[in-house]
Amino acid sequence: MFKIFIIEDDQGLVALLQNYLHKFGYETRAAQDFEAVKTEFEQYDPHLVLLDVNLPKFDGYYWCRQIRGISTCPVLFISARDGKMDQVMALENGADDYITKPFDYEIAFAKIKSHLRRAYGSYAAGGNERGLSVSGLTLDAERLVLSRGSARIELSHTEAKILDELMRKAGTLVTRDRLLEKIWDDQAFVDDNTLNVYVTRVRKKLAVLDIQEGLQTVRGQGYRLSGNWGEL
Repeated sequence: MFKIFIIEDDQGLVALLQNYLHKFGYETRAAQDFEAVKTEFEQYDPHLVLLDVNLPKFDGYYWCRQIRGISTCPVLFISARDGKMDQVMALENGADDYITKPFDYEIAFAKIKSHLRRAYGSYAAGGNERGLSVSGLTLDAERLVLSRGSARIELSHTEAKILDELMRKAGTLVTRDRLLEKIWDDQAFVDDNTLNVYVTRVRKKLAVLDIQEGLQTVRGQGYRLSGNWGEL
């Protein structure tokens, strides 16, 4: 049974979400102490988190960062804030998706199921395997670490998603649309420039590992990870 942790201070919405999810066999728990969300998360150990932006004490972006420090479980923001920057901020802080209020419960539930399948079910890339490697470059997507030889660097959740896709298809073109899909289910929510920002960050992380020209831009199409930098 999948466990869903709901971090939302609107108790009416919490009740509605719980009733809807219970009908489909999901277990739920709502945050009680908004100063101890991380502790409650660790105690419950959920498979997925539903998280509001506007919360007492600390906002949802803060708690998303705290969760990302200890877990890679899917985090879906549910918020009345529908600005583009709010959604970019969610990605920047480790979110997997962003649902704006008011929302259709069937669509929200479909997104929840989709992320659960990707993380734990038939769509989970490589199951629970760790250590995806290309020419001595190793990605541990679960721990959000990229390493080469004795050098290692931490990644954001989104950077790890991008590298996972590029490394699995090393030497071949990965389109911008595919990477946008990898970052977020609903591409309409993502400014195209957001992908440019993340690709630039991935390049900087590769440079730290002495891979200067490994990520190539195919103009107007997408990106290719060459894999030709050689092992240390």
